[in-house]
Amino acid sequence: MLSYRHGFHAGNPADVFKHSVVLALLRAMQEKPGGITCIDTHTGAAVYDLSSDFACKNREFERGILPLWHAAEVAPALDDYLHQVRALNHGDTLRYYPGSSQLLRQLLRPQDRLILCELHPTEQAQLSKHFHRDRRVTLHHGDGYAALANYLPPGNGRGLILIDPPYELKTELQDLRNALEPAMQRFGHGVYALWYPLIEGKHSTPDGLPEALHLRGEKWLDLSIEIAQQKRLGRMFGCGMAIINCPFRARQTLQTIAQLFNNA
Repeated sequence: MLSYRHGFHAGNPADVFKHSVVLALLRAMQEKPGGITCIDTHTGAAVYDLSSDFACKNREFERGILPLWHAAEVAPALDDYLHQVRALNHGDTLRYYPGSSQLLRQLLRPQDRLILCELHPTEQAQLSKHFHRDRRVTLHHGDGYAALANYLPPGNGRGLILIDPPYELKTELQDLRNALEPAMQRFGHGVYALWYPLIEGKHSTPDGLPEALHLRGEKWLDLSIEIAQQKRLGRMFGCGMAIINCPFRARQTLQTIAQLFNNA
């Protein structure tokens, strides 16, 4: 369960898509002044060094963030995301790629809060060092699914919950459902963003994550993309973001983001 290290995959096409969607969601929610609690259930590291041995083993970032970094023009729907990545680097050289925790932290307003959940001891240490004494960030060293029972509903009444597990375990979909159902009962109007992979030969999400979870009556926006053949590594040919209670003002931007990736 602790074997997955996202450093091997940081900045790949799935990361770019996922993070673009999450930033657009938070921006839309921030159009209202009330504070927002962001919860990241499977955080990983805060920042990834793209010159590290992890990142350079397969150099997946060369298929994801790097072409966007060097693009002469960027679609408006991706401009905010790219701006946030550039804020972590100096000049024209791309070295550091922000994890979801860092991207969310960069967007927090004074009234917003961030809760980061992580099981892996190495990632826990990196998060503790990176967010040392940051009063807007709470670190939960433990299972992110279990943490939802502790933090929902949030005290400020508004929340964005990012659920991005590694899908290593055969029980992942059932674990996800077992966590999501009571979370929705406690905090039914929260915005939940669930990432999932599309993998050749696996049928865990044949009709998208909402169907696979067998949840009924929820207001889903299910976005999925296929990664161009020349950008694929391994058997993952695409991924999706399934969103519950998607803000209406974000829908057009999110659909545009998905279309951009499917046309790439």
